[in-house]
Amino acid sequence: MKHIICIASEFKGNEFLEEAQASGWHVTLVTRDDLRDFAWAWTSLNEVHFLPKQAREEEYLREVVNLAGRRPVDHVVGLDEFDVLPAARIREYLQIFKGMSRSHALRFRDKLTMRSIASLNGVPCPEFTPAFNADRVNEYLDKVPAPWIVKPRTEVSAFGIRKCSNKDQVWEVLNELDKRNTWRDHPSKFHIERFIEGSVHHVDSVIKDGKVVAHGVNEYGTTPFKVAHGGGVFTSVTMDYDSKDRKELERLNKKLLKALNHQNGVAHAEFLKSEEDGKFYLVEVACRVGGAYIANVHEHACGFNLWREWGKLETETEENPYKAPKARKEYAGITLALANDERPDTSAYDAKEIVYRVDKPRHVGLIFRAKSKARMDELIAEYTGRITDDFLAVAPVKERYDE
Repeated sequence: MKHIICIASEFKGNEFLEEAQASGWHVTLVTRDDLRDFAWAWTSLNEVHFLPKQAREEEYLREVVNLAGRRPVDHVVGLDEFDVLPAARIREYLQIFKGMSRSHALRFRDKLTMRSIASLNGVPCPEFTPAFNADRVNEYLDKVPAPWIVKPRTEVSAFGIRKCSNKDQVWEVLNELDKRNTWRDHPSKFHIERFIEGSVHHVDSVIKDGKVVAHGVNEYGTTPFKVAHGGGVFTSVTMDYDSKDRKELERLNKKLLKALNHQNGVAHAEFLKSEEDGKFYLVEVACRVGGAYIANVHEHACGFNLWREWGKLETETEENPYKAPKARKEYAGITLALANDERPDTSAYDAKEIVYRVDKPRHVGLIFRAKSKARMDELIAEYTGRITDDFLAVAPVKERYDE
């Protein structure tokens, strides 16, 4: 029996675990001790091993190497964004050649790397520069118009981003980071790019042998940056299947994944449409399933679950090859926000199109499914307003850095 080890530093990926078990693999989960009591897919797990909440990459490596001493390991997969590089390092250490190497995976974690590769291959990016050399930074700031954002190279979403409207503010941020005198806060761990006002879209893909075999395309309402820094209700809605913007995003997504040489797995790519020139620019791309219940939204719109497709891909064999799903073309959307109640009561929300209610402390969230884009837009507008009035809470922006 083949053995797969799944690393999860956050509670997610139950559908992946279920598919790996259904494929006949021995499934081992390595996760944090404080996630011990979460609702993991226990019946799909052959082994579970816990590490301290603050465990570093070296400790995950040691734990998996010890497990390999008891049972040979055929594959290692990181389920969360922060597990991508540790899993790749472990694969290299154990000489497992299924999956990306660490340097390859870094293209999907390091925003400077992904921008450099993308821009060289014709994928538009906001003008950017690394924060290695003061003269180069000043040349960039003199050439590229404000505002700019100072952005962590290996963060996710809007964590750690600083928006600056003049050169002094940029240097205040970089100098403040330098004064912390820690490697994780070193200015070189950040890059600077032009801030572009506009709408943000995401393309979520299943990739087999270098080709996108299934995908969903959505548009965010309030951008993740604005939600993180100013609060509000997060929304994501299926884009019109016949729109020019959707077709352009599909084209750019394929071009991006080809440039990054993504061969097998899933991807979550975000693009920004500029209000100024109407063009799309790369925000970021990750080789994992998008968060904030995006997989559930696509499942209700398109009929396939990204976690399940990923699980099938990673555990396929010659005897059990992967078969791409047939997607349907309906519409789905989500409204999600922090709630001011521990267990918000949404029983008064009774639209027949509600197909999923988020069950998470201090969160209120609804997923809708409809046949038409017009009806979906009506639902998102109505329930964004109702959630804002009934439950909305705002939390301070979190920051989390890698060493």
